[in-house]
Amino acid sequence: MSSILVVDDDDQLRISFCKLLKEENYSVIAAASGEDGIEIIKHNTLDLVILDMRLPGMNGMETFIKIREIDSKLPVIIVTAYGTTDLAIEATKMGAYDYVLKPFEVIEMLNLIRQAIEAGYFMRYPVTVDAIPGKQSVGDAIIGQSRLMQNVYKAIGRVSQTDATVLIRGESGTGKELVARAVYQHGMRADKAFMIINCVAIPENLLESELFGYEKGAFTGAFQRRIGKIEQANGGTVFLDEIGDMPLSIQAKILRLLQEKSIERLGGEETIQVDVRIIAATNKNLEQAIVDGSFREDLYFRLKVVTIELPPLRERKEDIDQLISFYLHKFSTELKMDNPGIQAYALALLKRYDWPGNIREMSNLIQKALIFNRGAPISTADLEQIINTRDKTRQTQEIEITAIRDWVKQLLANENWNYSFEDFMDTVSGIVIAEALKSTNGNRTQAAKLLGLSRPTLHAKIEKHKIKLKTEILNSM
Repeated sequence: MSSILVVDDDDQLRISFCKLLKEENYSVIAAASGEDGIEIIKHNTLDLVILDMRLPGMNGMETFIKIREIDSKLPVIIVTAYGTTDLAIEATKMGAYDYVLKPFEVIEMLNLIRQAIEAGYFMRYPVTVDAIPGKQSVGDAIIGQSRLMQNVYKAIGRVSQTDATVLIRGESGTGKELVARAVYQHGMRADKAFMIINCVAIPENLLESELFGYEKGAFTGAFQRRIGKIEQANGGTVFLDEIGDMPLSIQAKILRLLQEKSIERLGGEETIQVDVRIIAATNKNLEQAIVDGSFREDLYFRLKVVTIELPPLRERKEDIDQLISFYLHKFSTELKMDNPGIQAYALALLKRYDWPGNIREMSNLIQKALIFNRGAPISTADLEQIINTRDKTRQTQEIEITAIRDWVKQLLANENWNYSFEDFMDTVSGIVIAEALKSTNGNRTQAAKLLGLSRPTLHAKIEKHKIKLKTEILNSM
């Protein structure tokens, strides 16, 4: 359970915010002043600090500077009013994860909190490279003694002590993010910021501002200057995950960053010099993307100064014994149960399996098997049930996706179609939530569980999407 410190002198806001975070399953500590917050940080292990800029006594900026002195990698989200925005921007330049304006949107704030905690974890918790068989490490580890993995370890060792740009390639689930973290943590910038940008998870219209920031008035809704992640990471490392999906317009700006070490904020004319190391990763065939015109050839050559190729699990099955041993230990410890081990026939089954989802699939499979086998050694029956269920689920999902695609085609072919993309996505979200409520007879708690949401998040989405209205609109088409 992640632990969050909330520092705010507004009693009502602090109490309400702490209640919301506890409902989201966070452990929460509260302080009404910067001085109290600093004492809490000195005596507790925290994953995130949410800090108000206006505080009695020691103000928000002074408190932030003290936090940086105690733990430079502890992520801090600044909460500010318009009158203290300049201070929040300065704090962001100094390493604060981000800042939000009061009053804030609950859903956006919860997403920001999740991202900040994840970023802090990646910076603070080590990735063990070339883990020794039989010795379990603290934190995450890159596992395997095969020849292919030895080549990966050598590449990490050689590139870590340089500032060279690194391109990590491999199928989905092979551990590209772990390798990026290892390069960062063993490198010369390990005491500086490590920013992760998932190029496919952020909508195209937001990705540019997320990377480069923007000036006040750059577009509708840009009420104040915002610092982008690249400028914020000045002196540190930026990991561009899934760079093969980055839009061409933004690729040109990343090329400029690599060539000239400079950026411009959206709507700005000032050239800003930045010193960041770029690590990029992709599961795409970039050579084919160049031929197709979806990836710039000049950026490709700038990125591949050093390339680390991660092999799929099916090509290094000699590592399966060690991987299973690692995950059995890891998850039995996390689940607070004795390690039950695995039967010989079950192990043989896993060695014959092709692992289309690679390491990620193995991790999920072992965790699920431990949960359902009730403490007995994992058997072939346990694994066959999970693997067969997964294959059936995959087939069902493919059928459902085909049906959804046909439905969308019919809508687009309708001569009365006049939806924008955003309106359509809001409408679909509304329908999904409405159907979940219908299937649970209006029970919001059960509907939230069905959708994998917290109850407050579901309530916020119900209000946002105006479900009844949007459902009626779509049904009338």
